[in-house]
Amino acid sequence: MSALYKEIRTLAAGRDWRGRSRTPRSAAPHEQPVEPKEFPTGWARTAGARVARRGLQRGLLRPLTWTTTRPEVQGKDHLDALTGPVVFVANHSSHLDTPLILGSLPDRLAKRVAVGAAADYFFDARWRAAVTALIFNAFPVERYRSRRLQSLAPRLLARGWSLLLFPEGTRSEDGWMSPLRLGAARLCVGQRVPAVPVALRGTFGAMPRGRNWPVPGRPRVVVRYGAPLLPAAEESARDFNTRLAASVARLWAEEDVGWYASLRAQARGELALPTGPAAASWRRIWESSRPVAQRRPDRVWRD
Repeated sequence: MSALYKEIRTLAAGRDWRGRSRTPRSAAPHEQPVEPKEFPTGWARTAGARVARRGLQRGLLRPLTWTTTRPEVQGKDHLDALTGPVVFVANHSSHLDTPLILGSLPDRLAKRVAVGAAADYFFDARWRAAVTALIFNAFPVERYRSRRLQSLAPRLLARGWSLLLFPEGTRSEDGWMSPLRLGAARLCVGQRVPAVPVALRGTFGAMPRGRNWPVPGRPRVVVRYGAPLLPAAEESARDFNTRLAASVARLWAEEDVGWYASLRAQARGELALPTGPAAASWRRIWESSRPVAQRRPDRVWRD
């Protein structure tokens, strides 16, 4: 009797016994799609929120990241001359990437960085959006055109905030890089601000997709900063994006072959984005998850 009552209720609601609508799709009235509302993040840049964020980052996030992994930071001398807003452009393969960059930056730069976060992932629930905005000073970045959210990035740069962006658009599924999308390069060219390339090594092996905590053993991870790149007067966003990708590729290779050899390889046109071997997915993941070996520093002047 209960099953019959359930079927009667289904039919009365305009559905057939399989739960599908009895009205043909072509006869259904057109409904205007509801555009998503952008989660407000301006409060995260108020004086009180900035004080709370610095306490959370320096007192909780950095110690936690530095005790569960073994970070090594290279190229911080490239940051010494930075005075105005810049765009930090990094590869992305782990949730460790943002804490490592924010924790390795000098305090004068870290406290003025806003992080671009995927609108459909970090801002799909209000509690997650609030936590992300507070701890990371994050703002939503549209990964898919269907959302049509207006980017805050140009306004933040105009107000003196530096940005941390991951132009691949999403975390790597196997630890290797994907081509850089044009958004960060267009922003730098349009706003006439420099980009600082950043290469992260070992973060995929330390905390790949699917893990909520780094692997045991404090794996070594490397954060390597490159020299700031300023768009030339007539340089297009596509050309600048090519330069950015080349700089990230050289920083990535520097961990394997050293500073001088990576410069020589770049000059010979032998470097490209590390997209990984043409092999099965398990082999690609196995290769990218190799522990980052300790290297002796090159005894040469840096560029």
